[in-house]
Amino acid sequence: MRAVVVHAFGGPEVLRIADVPMPVAAEGQVRIRVQAATVNPVDLATRSGALATAGLLPARDVIGIGWDVAGTVEQTGPGVTGVECGDQVIGLSDRLDVPLGTQAEHVLLDADAVTAAPAGVSPVQAATLPLNALTAAQALDGLDLKTGQTLLVTGAAGAVGGFAVQLAVARGLRVVAVAGADDEPLVRELGAELFVPRTARLGEAVRSLVPGGAHAALDAAVAGAAALDAVRSGGAFAALVAGGAPVPLRGIRVFNHWIRADATLLAELATLVEAGSLTLRVAETMPVDRVADAHRRLAEGGLRGRLVLTLQ
Repeated sequence: MRAVVVHAFGGPEVLRIADVPMPVAAEGQVRIRVQAATVNPVDLATRSGALATAGLLPARDVIGIGWDVAGTVEQTGPGVTGVECGDQVIGLSDRLDVPLGTQAEHVLLDADAVTAAPAGVSPVQAATLPLNALTAAQALDGLDLKTGQTLLVTGAAGAVGGFAVQLAVARGLRVVAVAGADDEPLVRELGAELFVPRTARLGEAVRSLVPGGAHAALDAAVAGAAALDAVRSGGAFAALVAGGAPVPLRGIRVFNHWIRADATLLAELATLVEAGSLTLRVAETMPVDRVADAHRRLAEGGLRGRLVLTLQ
């Protein structure tokens, strides 16, 4: 079978479509015939060696690429319940040190990382949900805000940021969205009550709208100290990128959020998609053979939605 791998770190040219053995589901595992897999910033950081430099990725001869997946269950290992062969599913591979990621014709995942795909959407659309929506939902859990409090979301027009806006509004939070000036209609459509252009001095701009500052920030755009300045003393701050957490000034609780697979939460998010409360956005679809082009396009920035690789 074919899979996207790297044997050495570097630019998009190091990506290879390799022939690898078909994986076999062991106890507690599910093998998925992949139909779509999303390209995310973590894939670029894996391929370039940035994660290895940060000490997050041990050296190995072959590294698999890809986290999100949508496809069909074709084999279950002993002890697996809740999914059966033939089920349309989505899932998340949350480990870095693996020889096979989700950008492959077949992938193994632990059963507790897999749930039914949302009804009424294509595999391409469904593949955009797991990594980004779980990141947003789990970061919101970590911020632990109360109904009526105010959340600052940087990168609100991006994949994680867009989900964060919608999920925060669903939790009864007021959202101050930070994005490019042209993205104001989009983030307001997602539910943001207040808007600040990313070119503004965030502390001053947010505090002019929310006296005292926001109760918390979800920093999807890695604004760092600038976003921290917009948070009131004693608030909370979720950083989503390694090295992106600012110094916890003024008693602000600052933490790096690290994503984890969670089939139960993913099922809840899929239900929100089915109810029309969570928007799936696909920027462009490419066949897996064009994975290098997808990495180049993502690196250019400016996407409003995710790039998705098709494998069937």
